Amino acid sequence: MGHSVRSISTRMSTLPNAAFSISLDCQLDNVPGTLGRLCGAIGEAGGNIGALDGFDVRGPVLRRSLVVHCRNEEHQHAIVAAVQKLDGVTVLDWWDRTFRMHEAGKIEVISTAPVNDRDDLSMAYTPGVARICTAIEKDPLLSHKYTIRKNTVAIVSNGTAVLGLGDIGPEGAMPVMEGKALLFKEFGGVNGFPICINARTADEVVDFVQRIAPTFGGINLEDIKAPECFEIEERLRASLDIPVFHDDQHGTAVVTLAALWNSLKITGKKMEDLTVVIAGVGAAGVAIGKILLNAGIGDVIGCDRVGAIYTVRGDMNSAKEWFAANTNSSRKMGTISDVMKGADVFVGVSGPDLITAADVRSMAKNPIVFAMANPNPEIRPEQVDGLAAVMATGRSDYPNQINNVLAFPGIFRGALDAQATDITENMKLAAAKAIADSVSDDELTEDNIMPSVFDRSVSMAVAAAVAKAAIADGVSRLS
Repeated sequence: MGHSVRSISTRMSTLPNAAFSISLDCQLDNVPGTLGRLCGAIGEAGGNIGALDGFDVRGPVLRRSLVVHCRNEEHQHAIVAAVQKLDGVTVLDWWDRTFRMHEAGKIEVISTAPVNDRDDLSMAYTPGVARICTAIEKDPLLSHKYTIRKNTVAIVSNGTAVLGLGDIGPEGAMPVMEGKALLFKEFGGVNGFPICINARTADEVVDFVQRIAPTFGGINLEDIKAPECFEIEERLRASLDIPVFHDDQHGTAVVTLAALWNSLKITGKKMEDLTVVIAGVGAAGVAIGKILLNAGIGDVIGCDRVGAIYTVRGDMNSAKEWFAANTNSSRKMGTISDVMKGADVFVGVSGPDLITAADVRSMAKNPIVFAMANPNPEIRPEQVDGLAAVMATGRSDYPNQINNVLAFPGIFRGALDAQATDITENMKLAAAKAIADSVSDDELTEDNIMPSVFDRSVSMAVAAAVAKAAIADGVSRLS
């Protein structure tokens, strides 16, 4: 049946969507018009039928299952109530399809070695396994060949900054980390293991990850709040000999740069001439600023809740102080609206409805707008129709989705293939270029600057580029 949980519908689209879809198992009188009345009632209640299963006729009645997209949880119940009122229709059962998908989790462990007889057992376990153990004892690097380290990444979170939800704790964060593991496997062939920990401080997280590191070939940090996330990643990169990658920072930065490179092909602008305004100077905003600087951007101006980031401004953490020292060369001050005037690019990684159409009009000719806040962007595409030369969001229901799934599976695939000890800036730039190049010149339009997130070839192209960069940078055990 339906589930009652803390609703987040106010932050979701007002249109029916799969995230709030339900399945209806209905019994209908086997007479003409009953199915039509059922579909009509759903439509009148604002539901969108996504699928109709086949009939199961049982004499005077028939059974039919329907998938209905709804707006939110309240809408789910309203649609069920509308169907229950129909004569000749009985709702036998209904369920929230998203909750059903998550039952018992979204991943599992499978064995890769046969155990069909005594010989198999003696090699996979005792006594044969002792030979592998002693070989690794003598040469610990063999663990990257003869254990799951070769293809396994730890997805570590303390649940303090879950996208769109905030600090919801490790248990609440677990479905997101499971989803991340699912995407690692689907798009990169990487085994990701979700590890949500009861740790609040940087010291606790660093200590934990250092202790589990011998099991994994890489560490993907996820949904850890700023500024602790910066310190945690920096300390782990210095202390471990496996790649450590905070996806909220660098995955977002990689796909943003890829989108910008392709946008420049459309607008004819040059990277070194651009002024970019970044709304939100947390984990993602700082990393985007860094990768844009490394790519040769003209200038970057960051804005937080207080306003523009500039040197000697008070109330800034160490990450923002670095940002201030390396950006905003003209020391612009004021609100987001103030600094957007004359800017070429807006990148939003903050919150919904932050800017207006008037702000976009104040930008330079042919402005590029990346409103990437999820689930609701800083400004919706329909509000800048005809104003922005290129408009992109983080959502799948608008053109030009800028999504991390284009980056992190391939980045870790390449790092693991190269047996990399780190993920360098050049490896990130190589990943961004591979993503951008996945959209051919013939395919490139203002509504198609990014490849499809379902195109498996993108991850493989990213992996190859990242592995090559790792070898060139001297961080590969193969070089």
